[in-house]
Amino acid sequence: MSIIISTENSKLDIDFIHQFLTNSYWAKGRTKEEVKTTTEHCLNFGVYLDEQQIGFARVLTDYTVFGYLMDVFITENHRGKGYSKKLMTAILEHPELQKVDRWMLATADAHGLYKQFGFDVLPDPKMIMGKGNINR
Repeated sequence: MSIIISTENSKLDIDFIHQFLTNSYWAKGRTKEEVKTTTEHCLNFGVYLDEQQIGFARVLTDYTVFGYLMDVFITENHRGKGYSKKLMTAILEHPELQKVDRWMLATADAHGLYKQFGFDVLPDPKMIMGKGNINR
């Protein structure tokens, strides 16, 4: 079994990504068209095991100052095998993201993973503002 992490959009299985996301706590009800649109405007990372997609993440970024990590997942039957760590390493070591010095993400349940890669709770969350559906 070989694991491959690719940023080639042509390899992404939009049906697979949509099926996972629309049932997740953070993207519940997201349509397939919305998934297509989000992937068209981000740097995407597909995770493939023997050419079958088992995970995904996307980075919304300007490639210089800011990166927002979103929609990170490995399917449940492939968790606990280190694939999420390989995915995070691939994202943070990607050549086009090396100038990015301010990263953000939102998570309800994966703090332990992200802390291993230098993420932490904001020291003063009162400085961060949101608009729209910020509780999702």
